[in-house]
Amino acid sequence: MNYAVIKKNDIANGPGVRVSLFVSGCRHHCRNCFNYEAWDFSYGHPFTEAVMDEILEALAPDYVAGLSFLGGEPLEPENQEGLLTLARKFKERFPKKTLWCYTGFTLDRDLLTGSVGNPDTLRELLSLIDVLVDGKFVEEEKDASLLFRGSANQNIIDLPASLAAGHTVLLEGVWRRTMGSGDIHEM
Repeated sequence: MNYAVIKKNDIANGPGVRVSLFVSGCRHHCRNCFNYEAWDFSYGHPFTEAVMDEILEALAPDYVAGLSFLGGEPLEPENQEGLLTLARKFKERFPKKTLWCYTGFTLDRDLLTGSVGNPDTLRELLSLIDVLVDGKFVEEEKDASLLFRGSANQNIIDLPASLAAGHTVLLEGVWRRTMGSGDIHEM
């Protein structure tokens, strides 16, 4: 597995200050993707044990709310094992911090059916994720006022509740930024 970049003080990809790992490799190829360079699985740097340690160290301060996986595509089969290892270590070391994952796959159609990668690996990885933002970026549904997603078709999912229910359960409080004011309102 390769990664494109690590952002250690990210405030755009989940609530609070987060550490965000952008992995390499994506087959979705969404039109006008903001991170098309990371479509290539060989783009960036090798994801090593030292990189994992660097990420875990960056997560240590109390002001850091959690970890976010982005891409590329975190849930491509080639990325699942590496992210599972990191997710296990993260949850063990920081049980009160949250793990968000952004994916172009959909929970109901792709992930819960076990059609993406190794079903056992994917099942365990999903069990460690708190919030899943699912769905491909769709240029025609782009909305700059949405927080934590790029287009209106994407869902912000309470993953533990969804796994328990066997279907998508949206996260309570999907937020929209009031344009120009900076104020955040629940929809």
